[in-house]
Amino acid sequence: MREIMEQVCNLTYMNPRNIKISDYNYPLPDERIAKFPLSQRDQSKLLVYDRGEISHTTFSNIPDLLPKGALMVFNNTRVIQARLHFRRETGALIEVVLPEPYEPADYELMFQTQHECQWLCLVGNLKKWKGDILRREIEVDGNKIIVSAEHIGTKGTSQIVRLSWAPAGNEESRMKNEELTLTSSNTEGGQDKGNYDSSFSTLNSSRSDVSLSFAELIDIVGELPIPPYLNRDTEESDKTTYQTVYSKIKGSVAAPTAGLHFTDAVLADIDAHGIEREELTLHVGAGTFRPVKSEFISGHDMHTEYVAVRLHTIERLLAHGCRAIAVGTTSVRTLESLYYIGCHILQHPDNVTDNDLHVQQWEPYSNGKQIIENGKCNTVDVPTSAGDDITACQGPYTTISTEDALTAIKDYLVNNQLTVLHASTQIIIAPSYQYRIVSHLVTNFHQPQSTLLLLVSALVGDDWHNIYDDALQNGFRFLSYGDSSLLIPKNNA
Repeated sequence: MREIMEQVCNLTYMNPRNIKISDYNYPLPDERIAKFPLSQRDQSKLLVYDRGEISHTTFSNIPDLLPKGALMVFNNTRVIQARLHFRRETGALIEVVLPEPYEPADYELMFQTQHECQWLCLVGNLKKWKGDILRREIEVDGNKIIVSAEHIGTKGTSQIVRLSWAPAGNEESRMKNEELTLTSSNTEGGQDKGNYDSSFSTLNSSRSDVSLSFAELIDIVGELPIPPYLNRDTEESDKTTYQTVYSKIKGSVAAPTAGLHFTDAVLADIDAHGIEREELTLHVGAGTFRPVKSEFISGHDMHTEYVAVRLHTIERLLAHGCRAIAVGTTSVRTLESLYYIGCHILQHPDNVTDNDLHVQQWEPYSNGKQIIENGKCNTVDVPTSAGDDITACQGPYTTISTEDALTAIKDYLVNNQLTVLHASTQIIIAPSYQYRIVSHLVTNFHQPQSTLLLLVSALVGDDWHNIYDDALQNGFRFLSYGDSSLLIPKNNA
């Protein structure tokens, strides 16, 4: 049976579901975790792993190490002040972190929203939140605003929280309205949710004295959510240092930290070296800090992240032979997800659904393969009785080229008169994964036993041990505010 599998795949792989996360551990003393960034971003250390060889330089020299004419892809997401604090009347402090918009679900619409919205949240001290509506008062241009948080349900491991904000005078009216609603709902034929929403909308229409978008609100009341492993409070300087110099699109609760080393001068030097730059957007969720708690990674659920990729970026990828230098693991997950989205579109070119624009966690390792016939994708079953240690051909699409997949995305966008692909991904990149687009990776040094370390290992193999040992022995600083690495895998021509 192994021979059959090898004839189909030409390669055999360990099933990544059976990976023990403890095999990706290393000692990381707390003093090696950078609590603050360097005063000059581009003066951080850069470890260069070039097809098995390790050297050291300064990050500002990175343009000299990149191939001329290459395409370099950056994540232009911007971190929002997504951590909110409320205090109950009992004195209990409740922390609400906003990793994903719920109503409205679109990021752009969310930040334009006024008066009320809903988020999928992480809630600190949830057990102390007994269902009461939490309130805090802020002042905007001399006007008092009441910000309220109401826990209205759960979805998966997230809490659904309704946030609302109104001038202090209108807040009293709202509280009376809530009391009337509760009274009516306890009587036969009482007010339903539709009536409640309608009456609340009427209340909103009278709020003409203060107009405050959600984007403006969180800039006032929110706190930048720096990583928990920094073990310190957010400082005013973090509002600048925990953003990349090219950040544009609001939505992340964590920075794409590989980009923190770039300065305007380094970017100009990259341009001068003939390296083309493109940007995409992946909003980083709080799940990026969630540790793998299961013994095997099969027990770890990857969080969904939302991505936006311009048609122009797809065209530039095609022009560069479908290869790119990825700045950060978020760019990696977006770029590599494009292949599978393109394959989905080839399966249903005339009826592309939201499901086709989403990449499932284990999709790259599924059994079966796809072949293109008459411009469409058809499934060919692959025997799997060879055992759990074999996965079939890196997923169901191995006979589809990366060029075909990206061309399918381009055609889908053009035919639907779209300039941006909006999609989502849960992809997990772990050892046995076959990289299809990423040729080089710029990335920081990641936490032990993390999915990000698995992603690095998938690129450089067992040499991740040598890379991290070398960094520890040579004074490199680790994690978000730490030093950087440029990784060029051995199979890079």
